[in-house]
Formats: sequence, structure tokens, C-alpha cells
Amino acid sequence: MRPMNWADLPDLKTPFVLVQRERMFRNLQRAADIAAGAGVRLRPHVKTHKSVELAALQQEFGAEGLTASKPSEAEVFVHAGFKDVLVAYPVVDAERIIPLLQAAERNRASVTFIADSREGIAALDRAAKVVGRAVPVRIKIDVGLHRCGVAADSPALGDLANALRQAPALAFDGLLSHAGHAYACRGRDAIAEVAAEERRLMLLAKKRMEGFGFPDAKISVGSTPTVFASGSFEDIDEIRPGNYVFLDLTAVRLGIATLDDVALAVVATVVSANEDYYIVDAGSKALTSDLGAHSSGGSGYGLAFAFDGREQGLPVVRLSEEHGFVERRGGGLATGTRLLIYPNHACPVVNLFSRVAVSDPGGEPSLWSVDARGRVV
Repeated sequence: MRPMNWADLPDLKTPFVLVQRERMFRNLQRAADIAAGAGVRLRPHVKTHKSVELAALQQEFGAEGLTASKPSEAEVFVHAGFKDVLVAYPVVDAERIIPLLQAAERNRASVTFIADSREGIAALDRAAKVVGRAVPVRIKIDVGLHRCGVAADSPALGDLANALRQAPALAFDGLLSHAGHAYACRGRDAIAEVAAEERRLMLLAKKRMEGFGFPDAKISVGSTPTVFASGSFEDIDEIRPGNYVFLDLTAVRLGIATLDDVALAVVATVVSANEDYYIVDAGSKALTSDLGAHSSGGSGYGLAFAFDGREQGLPVVRLSEEHGFVERRGGGLATGTRLLIYPNHACPVVNLFSRVAVSDPGGEPSLWSVDARGRVV
């Protein structure tokens, strides 16, 4: 990793999140090129950054619509003027989405939902009737993560098709998957196999939906690893990567990125030291204790680098709430030294901060608001 010039960065109290603009732009362009080359829509997931400013930047890099997790998160982006938002989380309580649908009505925006149960379809239908507008809905297909969704060959898919026919306020909008189990893979080849199986299962589900009377179902697939490693997007209509904008040590472990691609880090200060560890002011409330997406794969809690390049890749091996334990390995950094720590998983890190600092070599650093921080309902 090339040393960074601290003089070019915002003078903020630590810990804080630092985003390296050049790397972020490369990551944005990478996903845009994949989408353009494959002829698919790019609908990035904003849960990674929760920033209105960054979502606007994603649009500049080819995004056609956004993906959000929770209704309250989606509402932030609808109010900010984004016109096409997908809520990729199953809703079972109509009351939770009525404010979002009302915001979409006022802002002339389209909001799409997913469902994987009769209860979910019924809740969406009730909310749509309250607001008085048709609501598009996609059926979630489980392609191997075994979290949400129905299996492509399951009788439950036919049951959901019947439920949709009995929900006049809903409009079928296709099929959606998330191959999150790719995060547990070891290397690009294994990820590519997961992506190929995801595509096979989605095409099977599409064929079955045609038999149930729902022709031309659009197919939307997600996850940064499968988007970056897939060998084919034939017959796929949309991709929904999220983590790609920043990347993290998980992406490095998976072989879909190098450390020089990781755009997000936490800046922390050495506040104490002993024979074994540098103690920094970033603990689980700054770095998160997440080992990776879906708690898969990773070890430790980050890698620490000195800005002058003297200390390279020191592992963060333990966390208290406000302290991090960085292996000293015989080094001699002074108390007060600032370190750049790359996390295992960038997405939860952002939600721990109200703003992120964005460095721009040759330009003025800036602060971006994490507008949807804490929007988890």
C-alpha cells in the first residue's frame, strides 16, 4: 500500500471514516462497465453507504434506480428525489410501508417491494389499497443462502403466484435473488460457480412463472462477489451490487479486489501501548465486530497501516467497545500516531458514523453525510 499524505486529509478527531475518492471512482466505474458490457441494469444497494450524495454519484456512473433494505431507509432517498427505489426486504406489516408509499406518491416516485410468503403479499396489498396506488412486487427466490425466499423448484412458488392473482392492488414485477453465500467461498472460481447456479435457478423460476401465467418475468440478481466474478449475465435483466463502492478486506480475501481497491478505512489514534499491542481509539463501536457479510469467512477485525508507510498490515486482533488491540510485532510507533485501519466489512462501519471524510488528492477534502444512518425499520 502506498503511503498517504496526512496533510491532504480533513483534520478530524478520531476515530472517523475515510473514503479515498480515487479508489471509489474506480470501483464505481468497474460496476458500470460490467453492467454496460452485459447489457443489464445497474441498481446498486444503498445500505452500503446510506448517503444521498453517493447515491447521486452512482447515478452518474450508470445506476438506473436504487436498492434499499428497510422502508425507512428507502424513504430517505425518495424524499431526496430519487424516483425508482426497490426495497429488497420482505414486508409482513402493512403499517410499516404506508409512510413510504405516501412519500412516493408525493414525490412521484416508484417503489418496488419483494415478497416470499402469502402473508407478505397480503400486507403489501393492504398497504397499496390504503394509499390507493398499484404497487409493484417481485418474488424472492432462495438460490442457496437459505435466508429469505422460496426455492425455484418449490410448490411455494406456485402458491405465491396464486396469491398474486388474488391481490388486485399488486403488479408482478419479476424475480429477485441474493447469492450471499458467495461470501463464504474461497476464490473467484468458486464464486463464479455460485453465480452460475444462481442464474440457472432464476431461469428455472422464470420458466415456472410463465407456466403460472406470468410471462416475461424480469430477473434481478445481487451481491458484489457474484457480480464481479460471474462468467455470464445472459438472460439476466438487472444486477444489484452494494459493497462494490467501497470494498473491504472480505473482497480482498475472496480475490475480487486488492488492498489498493479498498476505498474505505477507519482512521484511529494510538492511545496506549504495551509489549504486545498498540491500543487505538476505535473499538466495536467504530470498526464493528462483524467478520464479514453474513458473518462469514473473515478473521480479526481489520488491518492497520501507518500513514508514513513504516508499519504495514498490522492485524487488529481484539475489540472492546472503545478500544482496538493492534498487534505491535516489535514496532515502535509513538502514542498519538494515527493509523489507517481497513475493516473486514465496510457496510456496518458506515452505519456507525454520521458522516464520512472523502479525500481527493489535488483537491479539497470534503465531508459527506450518512443520511440514512440508523434507518433500520
